[in-house]
Amino acid sequence: MKILFIGDIVGRPGRNILRDNLSILKKEYQFDTLIINGENAAHGKGITPKIYQEFIRLGIDVITLGNHAFAKQIILDELDCCDSLVRPRNMNPTNVGKYVKVIKTKEGTLAVHSILGEVFMNNVSESPFIAFEKSLQEVNADMHLVDFHAEATAEKQTFFYKFKDSCVAILGTHTHVTTADEMVVDGCAYISDVGMTGVTQSILGRDIEEVILNLEGEKTFYKVASGQAHLSAVLVTIVDKRATNIERIKIIQETY
Repeated sequence: MKILFIGDIVGRPGRNILRDNLSILKKEYQFDTLIINGENAAHGKGITPKIYQEFIRLGIDVITLGNHAFAKQIILDELDCCDSLVRPRNMNPTNVGKYVKVIKTKEGTLAVHSILGEVFMNNVSESPFIAFEKSLQEVNADMHLVDFHAEATAEKQTFFYKFKDSCVAILGTHTHVTTADEMVVDGCAYISDVGMTGVTQSILGRDIEEVILNLEGEKTFYKVASGQAHLSAVLVTIVDKRATNIERIKIIQETY
């Protein structure tokens, strides 16, 4: 079985390059399960019900979120209709949405979890280590995959080595910069950060000039960059319910 996980989709450019390349990715990599991080999909922060439905129509199985999960208030009003949306378990508020999605695969049931790192992050309700221990006790599945949405590489690595025996994949998101440390240890795939899907010449998908003006004291509003975009993903191969390989994927596309 092959799982394709696509990193943080940033705004319309990220959504467009995802849409334009899915058939190409499917043909080349023959993946069985498709997971994306969509927490930046709506103008760079959050997600809306409309964008959620757009992703579902593309055939995406699970959409994970992060610290900007509820940046768009409208998503809170329709969370009950977004069955494949997974918010971080240990992020305030904790009483809305689901923190895990269990799906059927050819290798058995796969639980997709969203966990928030604690270092340099806001709105964290409890330690990611305690939060995921609870999830493992509560969720019955043949395999577990974690989108670990965090800033610090050391925290991500520590999480991996603590939980590698319980998971088939622990995939870092949030920093929007792809790392080159992908590996499989004891049947669990890992990468510190999958990277983003958005405009290449940007600041984490955000317009460069707007960020600099803000730095210099001018009041600005978050503006998604435009220009040549790229898609960042990893392909995880599962055999007998354990990971055997992880491969980085990057597609560079025309201007959006």
